[in-house]
Amino acid sequence: MANMSIISPTLVLIGLVEMENFKYLFFVLALILYITNMLLCFSIICVIWMEVKLQEPMYLFIGNLVFNAIMGSSTVMPKLMFDLILGFKTIDLSGCLIQSFCIESFAYVEIFTFTIMAYDRYLAIGHPLRYSTLMTNKKALKSIIVTWVIVFMNRIIGVALTARLALCGVVINNVYCETMSLTRLACGDTTINNIFGTTSTLTVVIISLLIVIYCYIRTFVFCLKISMSASQKAVHTLITHIAAFSTFMVATLFVGFRYRLNSGALSTATHVIISMTGLTASITLNPFIYGLRTEALRIQIIASVQRIFFSKFK
Repeated sequence: MANMSIISPTLVLIGLVEMENFKYLFFVLALILYITNMLLCFSIICVIWMEVKLQEPMYLFIGNLVFNAIMGSSTVMPKLMFDLILGFKTIDLSGCLIQSFCIESFAYVEIFTFTIMAYDRYLAIGHPLRYSTLMTNKKALKSIIVTWVIVFMNRIIGVALTARLALCGVVINNVYCETMSLTRLACGDTTINNIFGTTSTLTVVIISLLIVIYCYIRTFVFCLKISMSASQKAVHTLITHIAAFSTFMVATLFVGFRYRLNSGALSTATHVIISMTGLTASITLNPFIYGLRTEALRIQIIASVQRIFFSKFK
C-alpha cells in the first residue's frame, strides 16, 4: 500500500454505507433539519436587512454567523440527501477538496466571529458612553470582511497542500470530506500538512479562547457594578453569547476528538455519529439560540411571520 500512487480520482464515503439500512429515515431527518435551518436563517437575515433599528454591530455579527451557518449547512446537507436517496457513495477528488475548503472555512469564520462578538459585548457593556465610536457599523463590516479574507487565504493554503499529496487509498471514514481525512490517505510525507494544520488550528483556538474568556470575565465584572435592570439585560445577552460559543466549541472538540485516536479505535458508525453531531450542532442550534433568545430578533421575526400569514388570508 505504501508504494502506491494515486489510484483513483474518485473517493468512497464509507459512512454512507453505514446509513444504507435506514437511509430514508436519515433522508427525512436531514431534509427537516435543513429546511428548518434555512427558514430560520433567512428569516434572521431578512429581518436584520429590513429593520433599520437592527442595523447595528451586534446584529451585523449575528447576521454573519447565520450566513456562515447557511454556507456550512449547504456544503453538506444537499449532497448528503442526494447521496442517501439515490444510493451514491462516492465523491470525486476535486469535489472533496471543495467540500473540505467550505467546511473548514465555516469553522474558522465561526470562531473568529464569536471572538469579535465577545469583544463587541465587552465594549457595549463596559464602555456604553463610548461604544458608538469604538464600534461602528463600518468597523463591524470591516472586521467581518477581514475575517473572511484571512480564513479563505488560510484554507486555500491548507487545501493546496492537501491537493499535492499522492493518495494510497480511496476510503474516507465519514459522510463528508475534510483535509485531515485526505491527509490520512496520503502515502508520501505529510509533515508540512501536519505542521501547518496544527499550527493554524492551535493558534486560532488558543488566541480566540483567551480573548473570549478575558472579555466575558471583564463583562461579568461590569455587570456587577451597574444597576439591576441594566445588569439583567447585559447578563441575558452574555448568556446568549456564551451558550452559542459553548455549543460551537463543544461541537468542534467533539469532531476533533476522532483524530486523537488511532484510525481503528472507532467504528465507522461512531465516526459518522461524532462528525455529523459535531457539524450539525453548531449550524442548527446557534440560529435557534439567537433567534429565540435575542428579544429584538424574536419580536421582529414573529411580527414578519404574522404579517405574511394574515396577508394570505385577507
